[in-house]
Amino acid sequence: MRKRLIILLLLIIIAGVITYNYIYQAHRNIEREKAEFTVTSVALSNEFLIAPADSEKQYLNKVIEVSGSISVVNDQNIVLDEKIFCQLQKPVNASISKGNSIKIKGRCIGYDDLLEEIKLDQCIIINP
Repeated sequence: MRKRLIILLLLIIIAGVITYNYIYQAHRNIEREKAEFTVTSVALSNEFLIAPADSEKQYLNKVIEVSGSISVVNDQNIVLDEKIFCQLQKPVNASISKGNSIKIKGRCIGYDDLLEEIKLDQCIIINP
C-alpha cells in the first residue's frame, strides 16, 4: 500500500514537471535560427494564391527569408510588395524607405484572408 502511494506521488510530480516545462518553453530566437526557405515576396504570394492550404502547411511556424520591394514602412513593421506583412523585433532605422529592395528573415504565422497578406513575425532585416 505504501509503495503504491509513493509511486503515485512520483507519477504526479513527474507529470507536473513535464506540464510546467511544456507550458513555459523558452522563446525561439529567430535571429539565430537558419531559414528553412528563401523566397521572393512575389513567389511566396503566388504560392499562397494558388494553393493556400498547402502553402500554409509548408510555411506555417517556419523561419523563412523573403526578399522584395518595400511598399509600406512603419516604426515596427514593413510590407513587401503589398503582400507580405513583416512585424519587426527592432524599430526600423531611418535609412530604410519605401521602394527599396530588402531581405527579411522571420517566422511565418499564416495567411490573412481578409487583408490578403502573408504574416511574418519576429522579423529581422538581413540587408537593407
